[in-house]
Amino acid sequence: MSKTYAIADLHGRFDLLEMALACIAKRAKPPATLVTLGDYVDRGPDSRKIIERLIAGLGRDGWRLICLKGNHEDIMWQTCRKLPDVDWWLTNGGGATLISYGQQLGDQADVTIVPAAHLDWVERLPLMYVDKHRVFVHGGVDANCALDEQDAENVMWKIYPEDDERGYGQRHVVHGHHQHAHGPIFKKHRTNLDTFAWYTGRLAIGVFDDAAPGGPIEVLEVNGGPIEKILSSGWSRSHLATERSADECGHA
Repeated sequence: MSKTYAIADLHGRFDLLEMALACIAKRAKPPATLVTLGDYVDRGPDSRKIIERLIAGLGRDGWRLICLKGNHEDIMWQTCRKLPDVDWWLTNGGGATLISYGQQLGDQADVTIVPAAHLDWVERLPLMYVDKHRVFVHGGVDANCALDEQDAENVMWKIYPEDDERGYGQRHVVHGHHQHAHGPIFKKHRTNLDTFAWYTGRLAIGVFDDAAPGGPIEVLEVNGGPIEKILSSGWSRSHLATERSADECGHA
């Protein structure tokens, strides 16, 4: 039985990405697919490391990695490639991203510090991944519009009303973007995996049976500690994930 694993908004929490990859590798058997639902950058401390890790790929036979674009990647790209100033990005957590690329706290923002190769990678990211039973996306989809005619801004920025149970036709929608510290949020025809992970330190991993319709067959969870504890303890970002016990990969 092939499975698809999905993780939502990381926002600079490289430790949680590494823990999630280790958790999935421990439990999963190929063939399998990992879908990252966007918002890799901003707010948390290690945006650059996340992008570098995703660009490098999984490096395992029988695995596919599909990285989707979130609204924060779009803000980053727009600011670095098109916009005349950085205010929009900075007010959405972009300062932490620039620091991850080597800027010093208090320096005037300099977007040229972001490598062109990273911006090219962001530009090429798809907005959605569609399989037989599901649509994976960062924000959401318009249930009344063909998938190939969806508005890109809506796909990245959509917030579903709480009473909206819809998916897309017969497909279940899997998304992030709308943070819930008590998540994931399970609706009849969609699943929101955004658990406010960059702040809470709790990242959910949705596990989907490729042969069966509907929501996740299970949800795994990794815990890396809340952001205040990490930053106040002088966290060594390069080794935190490797020091975590594999037992911290469990069910939500």
